[in-house]
Amino acid sequence: MDPSVEVALAGMLAAAEDATPVNAVEAVTGELGAALHASSVSFLIADLSGRALVRLAHVPFEPAAEGRRDGDELATVLPFDGGPQEEALRTQVVQVLKDDAGWTILAPVTERGEVIGLLEILLSAEPAPAALGEIARAAHALAFVVIANRRHTDLFEWGQRTTAFNLSAEIQRRLLPSAFTCEGGSFTLSGWLEPAASIGGDTFDYSVARDALHFSVTDAMGHGVTSALIATLGVASLRNSRRAGHSLTEQADHASAAVSGHTPAKGAFLTAVLGRLDLQTGTCALVNAGHVPPILIRDGEPGELTLPRNFALGMFPGTRTRAGSVTLQPGDRLVIVTDGMREREAAALDLTAELRSLTALHPREAARSLADGVLAVAGPALQDDATLLIIDWHGRHDLSRHASAGADVSAATSADRR
Repeated sequence: MDPSVEVALAGMLAAAEDATPVNAVEAVTGELGAALHASSVSFLIADLSGRALVRLAHVPFEPAAEGRRDGDELATVLPFDGGPQEEALRTQVVQVLKDDAGWTILAPVTERGEVIGLLEILLSAEPAPAALGEIARAAHALAFVVIANRRHTDLFEWGQRTTAFNLSAEIQRRLLPSAFTCEGGSFTLSGWLEPAASIGGDTFDYSVARDALHFSVTDAMGHGVTSALIATLGVASLRNSRRAGHSLTEQADHASAAVSGHTPAKGAFLTAVLGRLDLQTGTCALVNAGHVPPILIRDGEPGELTLPRNFALGMFPGTRTRAGSVTLQPGDRLVIVTDGMREREAAALDLTAELRSLTALHPREAARSLADGVLAVAGPALQDDATLLIIDWHGRHDLSRHASAGADVSAATSADRR
């Protein structure tokens, strides 16, 4: 391994800090390219649809240039086609390709299982195994550069949006967690929201505490801006009371009062499943407020959980909420969906059979496959949001991740399991 590569890795943070937020990624990839004597180094960001990569470039206006523009910024969409770029992201394994132009290295840019994009490097000579390891670590470091700098600019968000957002979609986007996937030693979690043509007010959320995993899936009544505003009241209240240390039932009661007391529409409500997973014991407290029942997959077999029934949040705010619980066993998978996954045209999808067939997939890939399944039977324009949250329980809170360059390779979807 050329020692200059190690120098480049050491200097990546300094290069990113010296550059503006818009130029930070280019500064880092330039540092790495010089160390590797690469013909080119590119970062391709994951599209918000989850079905493409986007190449961002700063290019003065050229009529022949294809792609979406914002001034001199150019975004070129590369849809997934089952090729090596997609393979690298699905399996979280660096791909090495040889053609007449040289050797192309495709390294996933990932943080705790959250796919951020892909590092693409063109070399004139075949890289040694040690060099591939350093490239993988550089790609991991690049993930943190993107995470840090996207807080200061709209460039990355703009690049990821291949479809224009209306106001309700903009509100809904702000309610979702900044990362859809999280790998912990004892659990792996991934959520997904496939929006309707007119936003249906779905959300999912999670937060990892020292000894607990908090999560929620909500579905506000109606569509459009009104639905997004109802969802905002509910999610903001749930986060506020969660951060104040309130119990699940107290969180539900506060959210019910908030939706009822500040409603933008008469009779406003939202259905919800709230959960708190004890990472020491695997005991999961659950509140079902008028929502589709959660599904527990144990030994490969899906079954709905029976929980105390509660009114939707905001419907009868004076009614006290009741919680239930289930003790998860290592290997269990908990799945929470909204009715957009089960009703209207989406009912044509055999959800039970799909869940049974996807048990070997990483939650990130299982969520994508389920979303694709709903679009296949009810799309391309859905009548209602289709949202899901998948949690795999591995057991033992002290269980270490088998992480390599930002992903747990033992949990990643291998090529022979897809």
